[in-house]
Amino acid sequence: MTIFTFHLAELPPAATAGALWKAPAPTDGLLYAECLALMRLGAPTVSPARMQLRRMAMFARWEDEAAIEAFLADNSVGRQLAPGWHVRLQFLRRWSRLAALPDLPARAGEWDAAEPVVAVTLARLRLLEVPRFLKWGKPVERLVRDHPGTTLALAAMRPPRTISTFSVWRSVQEMEEMVHGHSTVPDPDRHAAAMVERRRRDFHHEFATLRFRPLSEHGSWQGRSGIVPR
Repeated sequence: MTIFTFHLAELPPAATAGALWKAPAPTDGLLYAECLALMRLGAPTVSPARMQLRRMAMFARWEDEAAIEAFLADNSVGRQLAPGWHVRLQFLRRWSRLAALPDLPARAGEWDAAEPVVAVTLARLRLLEVPRFLKWGKPVERLVRDHPGTTLALAAMRPPRTISTFSVWRSVQEMEEMVHGHSTVPDPDRHAAAMVERRRRDFHHEFATLRFRPLSEHGSWQGRSGIVPR
């Protein structure tokens, strides 16, 4: 079984820019890596919060946990990520498909509605659709950011067209209620409405939502640990 990770770290802007330009290549147990600069969910389109080069995320797939440990100890990017935070993940579910992860099945396991869950979306935007994407996407960003069921929710990007979201949920049930517009929050149907609009005319060249079971959490992020509910 392969394992996935999502990493967060505060780095010098030059280090983040270098990783955005050239992510670590698959080697020695690293099967895939995507490096992105963090964004604050719901931030104004033109603002420093929309692309934070001092804060980097990496989403990656590995052969096993030994490969993760070796990367964090020996790789130049890995050593910069090591003092930060990451969560190790078991793949469970996929909607749509990414060319970079062609072999993931639609479903890879069972889960309980009450267990914690991690959601990762990854998309390659159609640049001419960016205004529509922002119009429909920003309300969804605020919905996820402010939802009482999340313990951490953020977005990240790699110019010019790659965008990702990452969220940790207290339970599968709360995440699914948000997706379908059933949460007891103001304007609960924001996500569902955006998905209807995406199906009408897609914002993306490719898009996937991935569901994971958190396996273990390592380090801290902005003074926080224990981000994954126990």
